[in-house]
Amino acid sequence: MNVLVIGGGGREHAIVWKLAQSSKVDRIYCAPGNAGTAQVAENVAISDDDIPALLAFAKENSIGLTVVGPEVPLVNGIVDQFEVAGIRIFGPNANAAILEGSKVFTKELLAKYNIPTAEYQRFQDANTAREYLESNTVYPIVIKADGLAAGKGVLIISNAEEAEQGIREIMEDRVFGDAGDEIIIEEFMTGPELSLLCFVDAETIVPMVSAKDYKRIGEGDTGLNTGGMGAISPNPLYDNELEDYCIFNILEPTLTGMREEGRPFKGILYCGIMLTEDGPRVLEYNVRFGDPETQVILPRLDTDLFEIFNAIIDDRLAEVDVMWDKQSCATVVLASGGYPESYPKGKAISGLDTVDSSTVFHAGTQLIEGKTFTSGGRVLTVTSKASTVKEALETSYANINKIEFAGKTFRKDIGS
Repeated sequence: MNVLVIGGGGREHAIVWKLAQSSKVDRIYCAPGNAGTAQVAENVAISDDDIPALLAFAKENSIGLTVVGPEVPLVNGIVDQFEVAGIRIFGPNANAAILEGSKVFTKELLAKYNIPTAEYQRFQDANTAREYLESNTVYPIVIKADGLAAGKGVLIISNAEEAEQGIREIMEDRVFGDAGDEIIIEEFMTGPELSLLCFVDAETIVPMVSAKDYKRIGEGDTGLNTGGMGAISPNPLYDNELEDYCIFNILEPTLTGMREEGRPFKGILYCGIMLTEDGPRVLEYNVRFGDPETQVILPRLDTDLFEIFNAIIDDRLAEVDVMWDKQSCATVVLASGGYPESYPKGKAISGLDTVDSSTVFHAGTQLIEGKTFTSGGRVLTVTSKASTVKEALETSYANINKIEFAGKTFRKDIGS
C-alpha cells in the first residue's frame, strides 16, 4: 500500500521512519517533508495545510492510507474532506479536533464533565479582561489565546504590567491573528509535567508508554516556552497507580464527554498533565502525536504502527496487541540560535554521517544540491535507546558533539 504522511517536522520523520519498518507498506510519500524524510520517503512539495492539493495528490497516486501529523489540517477538516472523497485517512475529524483547536471549548468540556484542571475565566473583550484582572491580585496567572497559535499562545504572567501587555498583544495587536478572538485567564499550576499519549478508537483506549517533555529554552526550565527541547521515556514519576488515575479520572471522562457532545474522537489523543500537590490536572489536549515526545515513544513501539493506524480507523483497536520495548529512550533537540524568537536559516549542517548508536530525526532541515541545511527553529532531534534514561542521554549528547551548524543551541540538562 502507498502511504502519505502529512507534515515536515521531527514528529513526521519519526512516523515515516516507523511506518517504513512495516512489511505492509510499499511506498511512502511525505508532504512537504524535510531532509530526513527524504532518506526513507519521497518528499512532495505540498504545504501541510493545502488540503485541496493534498487530496488531489492522494487521488492521483493511489494512496491507500494518509496519516496527518500536524494539528492545523486536522482542525481545518482534512479528515472530513478525505473521507467524503473515499480516501482512507488517520486522525480525528474537525468536530473532534476542536479539543486542540479551541481552548475555550476544552475548558468548558473539562468543567462540564468534572475533569480536574485549573480554574479559569473566558473573555471575548479586552476591557472586560482588564476589569477582571484589576480585582485579581494573585500572580502568576496564565493567559491563553483560544485558537491555534503554533504553540506560542500561552503566556505565563508575573505581574499586572505583563498582564496588560499580554491582553493587548493577543486581543488588540492580534499577534496570533484570529486565535486571539477570545482568551482564557486561568490559575497558574505548579508541579512536574506528564505527557500521556493514547491510541483511541470508538470504544478502546490504549495508553502509550509515558514521556516527559522539556518546554523551556533554558536549562533549569528557564526562559521562553518552545515547542519542546527534549524528551525522555519513561517518565520517572509515572507508575501503574498514576496511570489508573489518569485513565479513570481524565481519559475516559474526556472521551465519554466528547461522545455525548456529538464529537466522538478517533486517532491520537495527547493529554498534557500537571502533577500538582492536589493531584493530576489537565493542562491541554493535542489531537495528534506530540513533538518531541513522538521521537522517544515510537522507537519503543514493537507493534506495527501501520497495523495500529488501520485498526483505529476500523474500530478494532481492541484486537491489536500493542507491545513496547522495555528499554528507555531519550532525545535532545538541536535548535537554531535565537529560537524560539527570530533565527537565521540556511546554515550548513555537518557531522550527520559520523553519528553512531543514535537516530537523528530531522525537523527544520532541507536538502540543497545533496547537502543538508537548517530551515527552521528546531533543526534536529538526536534520539537514543538504552537500559536507562541516563545511558540513553549519554549516547545522544556524545553524538550531538559530532554535529555542527552555526548557532547550534541545545539544553544540556534534559532528563534532570
